[in-house]
Amino acid sequence: MNVLLIGSGGREHALAWAISASPLLGTLFAAPGNPGIAQYATCVVLDVADHKAVIAFCRLQTIGLVVVGPEAPLVAGLADDLKAAGIKVFGPSRLAAQLEGSKGFTKDLCKEAGIPTAAYARFRDAGEAKAHAAKQPVPVVVKADGIAAGKGVVIAESHAEAAEAIEACFSGAFGAAGAEVVIEEFMTGEEASFFALCDGKRALPLATAQDHKRVGDGDKGPNTGGMGAYSPASIVTPEISARVMREIIEPTVAAMAKRGMPYVGVLYAGLMLTPQGPKLIEYNVRFGDPECQVLMMRLKSDILTALIATCDGVLDTFDLRWWDDVALTVVMAANGYPGTPQKGTEIKGLDTAAEVEGVEIFHAGTKLVSGRILADGGRVLNVTARGKTVGQARDRAYEAVRRIDWAGGFCRSDIGWREIERERGL
Repeated sequence: MNVLLIGSGGREHALAWAISASPLLGTLFAAPGNPGIAQYATCVVLDVADHKAVIAFCRLQTIGLVVVGPEAPLVAGLADDLKAAGIKVFGPSRLAAQLEGSKGFTKDLCKEAGIPTAAYARFRDAGEAKAHAAKQPVPVVVKADGIAAGKGVVIAESHAEAAEAIEACFSGAFGAAGAEVVIEEFMTGEEASFFALCDGKRALPLATAQDHKRVGDGDKGPNTGGMGAYSPASIVTPEISARVMREIIEPTVAAMAKRGMPYVGVLYAGLMLTPQGPKLIEYNVRFGDPECQVLMMRLKSDILTALIATCDGVLDTFDLRWWDDVALTVVMAANGYPGTPQKGTEIKGLDTAAEVEGVEIFHAGTKLVSGRILADGGRVLNVTARGKTVGQARDRAYEAVRRIDWAGGFCRSDIGWREIERERGL
């Protein structure tokens, strides 16, 4: 089977790495891909916003499955047009992708289906939003309704900060994503990431993970798209996992089917593990980034078979196997991130770094120019390692980081710190 992978980040590099191991695979194409993905796929120049061009490419190359990595093409309805053309696609429809495309849509669905989440209110007027926020206890959470590259959420520690965040949304800081604002109560607890494959009727849980959203050590500084992750997250016990499936994932799948917009793809639930139990923070309609990297490192089963089973609606006959090892990834970002990243700086030593036992280096924002690897994004590399413990995986990942010669980048030095403390019984 020939496969087309849409995307160019670390998530897509990890998917390409995993898909390339499948005995079902014929030729893997990637649009646009990156220098790391090019090790496993034929990278092609294809305007994924031009759905007719994507369909024409699929027919020309006899593509049996399209795997959509990022959320934007899904929100734009790429899966709908591919399916209408008779092309199998892994990823939800435009209507189903509203679970990520509109935080207000998801909050309303949770209210309708009785899914535990934070109390909220939706606003299209800045004055009304500010008046509401001023009455809430702080901290209070202000979210741009639409897709904002992981940066449209502010945990305001004061009413003045909340007002500033609301003003930023309505003044265009996040483009169309900020045309509506969702204001939520602040939930206390520990965050975790939960993933499930959904075929429109059923859901099959994947492994758990924990992300590190803040840019600095000790979870300080502004939110980012993610500075590192590890899997599994021991805080998500089998009992909690079963509860998440029963109270959050399965009711969502049922509610979406009832609305006539069945969800097919991977469903990524950002959870807050509160004293009252797990609650939904928000949904994403694609694999997490960088969580996908650690999931693919631990997945023993054939990922391509799993993706096909999801598309074919046969998850009730399917199961997944996982390595017991822990996987941990450290994000190396360009100086200036999450603000304006410095692009064009050269990265050396990747081959030497990849020689560390258990390590894979996934490219997230690079380009190849005259034989040199250059930084070409905010999050640039995902240095990922497997180990028997979180501590071992961490040590291997940071040993690889030390071998990378890149003056233009930085990373957190404490990825996995909570889990390591748990391992030590602290």
